[in-house]
Amino acid sequence: MPLVDDPLAPRIAVVGATGAVGGTLLELIEDRGLRYRELHLVASARSAGLEIRVGDRDYRVTDLTAFHFGDADVVFFSAGHAVSRAWVPVAVAHGSLVIDNTFAFRMNADIPLVVPQVNAAELDRRPPAGVIANPNSVTIPLVRVVRDVERRWGVRQIVVSTYQAASGSGHSGIEELQEASRLALQDPQAQMPAKEFSPALAFNVVPQIGQVLANGFTLQEQKLLQESRKILSLPDLDVTATCVRVPVVNGHSAAVWVECLSPVDRTELGKLLGELEGVTVHDDGMHGDVLTPATLGDPNHIHVGRIRVSPTNPNGFLLWLVTDNLRVGAALNALQIMEELVAKGHL
Repeated sequence: MPLVDDPLAPRIAVVGATGAVGGTLLELIEDRGLRYRELHLVASARSAGLEIRVGDRDYRVTDLTAFHFGDADVVFFSAGHAVSRAWVPVAVAHGSLVIDNTFAFRMNADIPLVVPQVNAAELDRRPPAGVIANPNSVTIPLVRVVRDVERRWGVRQIVVSTYQAASGSGHSGIEELQEASRLALQDPQAQMPAKEFSPALAFNVVPQIGQVLANGFTLQEQKLLQESRKILSLPDLDVTATCVRVPVVNGHSAAVWVECLSPVDRTELGKLLGELEGVTVHDDGMHGDVLTPATLGDPNHIHVGRIRVSPTNPNGFLLWLVTDNLRVGAALNALQIMEELVAKGHL
């Protein structure tokens, strides 16, 4: 029933519809029963003309350069930051409201960076710039877990080590990992493809995601710091990250240390996290429930395990986060932003 003959239902366009996040977005539009009166799938010229089934209908992909943005009330951009920088202003000029899934506009002062479970109030008014930014895939689960912790105990410091899947680089990242893994099994000395990941990711762990900055941190690590501060409205929050790419197809993991301003009770912490919307707390492997990307459970939830209070610092605790980065870390959050916009009368 999502496609409806209702003049009040929004017209939706998905730019990057053939990509990993774009495809997941289309799945979730159906899964969540989102009502729309038009759906436009937009991608690069090489994908133009392809047909993609959404629900019980086939939709033909339109070349981005030929699409008329005046035909869409809301546009999801998931085609990379260069495409967003070039085409988001065009969409806004035609009156579309944009939800951008790249880092192109996240730190712009006049553009809200939104995780609805944390700062939905940013959407109480229609964004004057016409753009809402969707955060990074590791930022989203982190701030959703930390927000209520900060309210209860205060937070002094967060230290994160991420273990990020190949799907964070889209279909091409997944394909490169799979191809390199096959080659490595056939001949460990073979030259591995390393276009998306360098060094090659197969049977490897690469402690660098994105450009290395002058201070030694990577762009990915800087995103986590800056975005967390902006979303939580804590401009001085001490956040440090080491972001690592691992040979997993899909599902980001993170080992998180949080130091609070007062002592934390482990039982109360587990209860608090377990009551959060869209969060599942696991029992730390005591009954075989070992939390991994391969045993994720509900892909639309944040999964939390290994909850421990430091034996030497009662204000500090550690936990393990696992999420489906294409869903929770990208497409689902973008759709929840749209649902908030509809609920608040902006669409």
